[in-house]
Amino acid sequence: MHLATIDWLIVVVSISICFIPPLVLSRRAGKNTSEFFTSGRAAPWWLIGISMVATTFSTDTPNLVTNIVRNNGVAGNWAWWAFLLTGMMTVFFFARLWRRSQVLTDLEFYELRYSGKPASFVRGFRAIYLGLFFNCVIMASVNLAAAKIANVILGWPMSRTLIICSIINIIFAATAGLWGVLVVDLIQFGIAMTGAISAAVFALKQPEIGGLSGLVHKLDPKVLTFLPDFGNWTIALSIFIIPVFVQWWSVWYPGAEPGGGSYIAQRMLAARSEKDALAGTLFFNFAHYALRPWPWILVALSSFIIYPNLSDIQKAFPNVDPRLINHDMAYPAMLKFLPAGFLGLMVAGMLAAYVSTLVTHLNWGSSYLVHDFYRRFIKPSQDEKHYVAAGRVMTVVLMILASLLTFVLESAKASFDLMLSIGAGTGLIYLLRWFWWRINAWSEIAAMASSFSVAVYFFIRGKAGHPVPQHLSLLVTIAFTTVVWLLVTYLTKPVAKEKLISFYQLVRPAGPGWKKIREEACLEPSPDSLTKSLAGWVSGCLFVYSALFGAGAFLYGRFSLGLFWSVLLIISGFFLIKIFSRIWAGKSSEKTS
Repeated sequence: MHLATIDWLIVVVSISICFIPPLVLSRRAGKNTSEFFTSGRAAPWWLIGISMVATTFSTDTPNLVTNIVRNNGVAGNWAWWAFLLTGMMTVFFFARLWRRSQVLTDLEFYELRYSGKPASFVRGFRAIYLGLFFNCVIMASVNLAAAKIANVILGWPMSRTLIICSIINIIFAATAGLWGVLVVDLIQFGIAMTGAISAAVFALKQPEIGGLSGLVHKLDPKVLTFLPDFGNWTIALSIFIIPVFVQWWSVWYPGAEPGGGSYIAQRMLAARSEKDALAGTLFFNFAHYALRPWPWILVALSSFIIYPNLSDIQKAFPNVDPRLINHDMAYPAMLKFLPAGFLGLMVAGMLAAYVSTLVTHLNWGSSYLVHDFYRRFIKPSQDEKHYVAAGRVMTVVLMILASLLTFVLESAKASFDLMLSIGAGTGLIYLLRWFWWRINAWSEIAAMASSFSVAVYFFIRGKAGHPVPQHLSLLVTIAFTTVVWLLVTYLTKPVAKEKLISFYQLVRPAGPGWKKIREEACLEPSPDSLTKSLAGWVSGCLFVYSALFGAGAFLYGRFSLGLFWSVLLIISGFFLIKIFSRIWAGKSSEKTS
């Protein structure tokens, strides 16, 4: 593709604007680790909500959605739509608890909740495991998508793309800390969404497609449906039944962790109050699942008509590296229909989405490696500026490692499946550890070890030519891991009573799981209501799914179905507002420390 002068001008201006927040906020970020990693716990709900959305919108996201749609139709998106169930649970059950914990990172939780050397081990191990290994896999996946897009649009080889993008990301992430990340996310999300909508509009305008009505008319109805064909049990099991009934609560995946975690927890911990943490996470789930998907899905559906086979993409772009050709390549291939000006806007948007995700992962990963490993176990008595400097150095190291790993990955879907497999079976423990006193550090160690071991076993089988279908290996891993950590929980000693009491007094979780500790220590009951939280969870899920499927129905031209979803949207929204107000009724003041 050829970028005109106006296109390059738009790209340069957008990058230049995004450089302003890091320059302005660099001195504030350098004060201490609280400013650098949690923005001084002063971020409003709307800023943390938009930042969450921007972070989960990266260059690999539309590529991943396109890959899913081209393989399994629109219904295939249940692989990630199902995570709304855990996201909304984070809103109503966990956001307030995270904010009350007052930890700097979610890994600090381990030594707040558990006691002894096992607690320290879990914190240190997960700092390396997540901050380094898992984090670099995610960033490499994002890098791969950026490299594919740059190869199609600009003709750049992967090495050039990675060098240029690495420099930009390091400047952003290493200077401004989380405050800079939040403000840059706000700017870049607007640019990215504008570009995504433009790509959908011009894709539909192509004569081969003929607008929305032409798209719907020319495609197989099975591709367009929101639910899979239940006549094909294997497909229905893998793309709907397992994600909706098993995957969302049992699998740990960054950005959609059961109970909240990683950079989602980082944003909640950065909120200026419990209410901001809850409202920001609620906004994130609505925007992530209801506002964003359809521009990507429409482009993916359009690519069926323009590039029905992978060979058609290779034919249209003969200079593209054949190793990069996969179904996820269809999304950047569709961008060739953007005219001058809009192509530059799309490039700027994809760059903005890419940078907003990478700088978050760099800041998040360095917070684990510096605060939860280096500061906790290597250099525990240095001043704050020393740890901020260490965080900036680690930012550079992480970016280099992620860039090198990019050359190993094949597609965004491959890395998505890999991360699901490694985290399978651990999700339930992240939900229950807040509400059941009996869980201990050994429970988490057993869950991590068993999940990883089974995932490695299936990976080796696949490489040896005896692959197991992804949905079956996922079920086996979940079942085995859950049995192992439950057995270990009952076979090992519980957490020291003093630690359990101090945790309860600080976080005040609701429910019967802490009844024994409350009664023995004569503690006051929690101010929270699990009944209201459950009602909020159900209403929130209905509200977001109604918005998602209602928008899809209207885009398909099915107005009666769209009207049904609209009515459900209004009803669930009414209950959602009432429940939210009741949760905060009587809270004229709250702690913001």
